[in-house]
Amino acid sequence: MILYLHGFASCGDSNKTRLLKQHFNDLLTPDIPIDPDEAISFLQKLIVDNAVDLLIGSSLGGYYAAFLAEKFQIKTILLNPSTQPFITLAPHIGKNTFFCSGESFEWTRAHVTKLMSYAISKNSIKAPMLVLLQKGDEVLDYTKAEAFYADYEVLVQEGGNHRFENLQAYISMISSFYK
Repeated sequence: MILYLHGFASCGDSNKTRLLKQHFNDLLTPDIPIDPDEAISFLQKLIVDNAVDLLIGSSLGGYYAAFLAEKFQIKTILLNPSTQPFITLAPHIGKNTFFCSGESFEWTRAHVTKLMSYAISKNSIKAPMLVLLQKGDEVLDYTKAEAFYADYEVLVQEGGNHRFENLQAYISMISSFYK
């Protein structure tokens, strides 16, 4: 079973998840709780209850996926992952809007602080990991993830954006990595 972890202010029903669902029948794409502690608890239960054997995480979901990959030693794919969301999401403290639903939610200083609890050490994941980065990411500096995950398989593409443009081109690679 594959578990997809979306990013900040996103949801389980996005362009990426719709594309992945076209190619993978065994894909879970839940809406992840805003609170980091609730998110990790929720995701751990999904992993155990569904025998998840591949994590795919994007942005903040990539940060969570790395933590869970370390804890469970699960094969993982990261798409433009955040490596320090406790820094990059600090400016978003306050009222925010979910991209998918348009509903508002509150992001607090306590949420930002909680993110620090889920930081992992470099090279702590023993399961296979594939990190896909795009240089055109306008939200996160791809070189931070490139350096942090340098000992894993890292592919850096010219151009692109934070949403990871042209994921379609990577479907066969994702499928091969999964098997």
